[in-house]
Amino acid sequence: MAAFRTAAAVVDALPEGELERRIATRTLTDLRGIGPKTGAAIVQAHAGEVPEYLARLEDAYAELVPLADDVAEFRAALRGDLHTHSDWSDGGSPIREMAEAAIALGHEYMALTDHSPRLTVANGLTAERLERQLDVVAALNEELAPFRLLTGIECDIHTDGSLDQTDELLGRLDVVVASVHSDLRAESAAMTERMLAAVENPHTDVLGHCTGRLLIPREQREGRRQRPRPESAFDAEAVFSACVEHGTAVEINSRPERLDPPLRLLSLAVELGCSFAVDTDAHAPGQLDWQGNGCERAVETGVDPDRVVNTWTADELLEWTTS
Repeated sequence: MAAFRTAAAVVDALPEGELERRIATRTLTDLRGIGPKTGAAIVQAHAGEVPEYLARLEDAYAELVPLADDVAEFRAALRGDLHTHSDWSDGGSPIREMAEAAIALGHEYMALTDHSPRLTVANGLTAERLERQLDVVAALNEELAPFRLLTGIECDIHTDGSLDQTDELLGRLDVVVASVHSDLRAESAAMTERMLAAVENPHTDVLGHCTGRLLIPREQREGRRQRPRPESAFDAEAVFSACVEHGTAVEINSRPERLDPPLRLLSLAVELGCSFAVDTDAHAPGQLDWQGNGCERAVETGVDPDRVVNTWTADELLEWTTS
């Protein structure tokens, strides 16, 4: 979607008549920011046709089954999303657009959790950039009230279990999601110790996509496709028990390629008494509607909505994250 947004911005900036000239001379893709796929969509839309790319998406998703009643009820109990990304890191849209999409879905709040600095491939935020983002969020909250945009970060867990940001900044954030993004094939004992250290860190509020698995390939920026990725090996009982002890929520990640944790581990977390956060890990506005995926899995494994921290009000949530 970011490519189409960029192409639209290029077209908007063209002088009058230039788009028609480019289409007639077949030089549209000579413009920086417009490639073959986006160029074809622009030509078809300009001719009053439905772009083939959009038509394929409509065909693919036209038969989506609505949520079952119990899943829809669970989804309705959610007040917000605690794991989202903007174009400040590897998301495709500005913060305002993400917030406005959340408002349109009926959310009362949304935590902005762009990546931390170590994840350079995802344009992770340095301390200085995160400081600037906090000012942007504060200004948006003035405009968007009563909706609340919560400050946050998806913080990379280093191999020693430490978090990839300063303690001072982490202490100023509303929500900290801690996730493993590297050395995913480490031995179980090492991964367990790493995750335990992160879960025990008083700044950690949510343990993100705990197994790191990818069920289906997804596009990479450079055009290559990422292979499906197996689960990381770790002592799930020890990690989830630590989550209970230290008040860290286990994320139910709703991204279609993740759906993490797997059902057997989600059932174990329920049995051990964990709290949860049903999140989308959204990188674009339309992805904020993926929470139904996580709700479906929560219902299947018997998660009590009262144990899902984003069914709470913003004040209740913030009281929990700061306790």
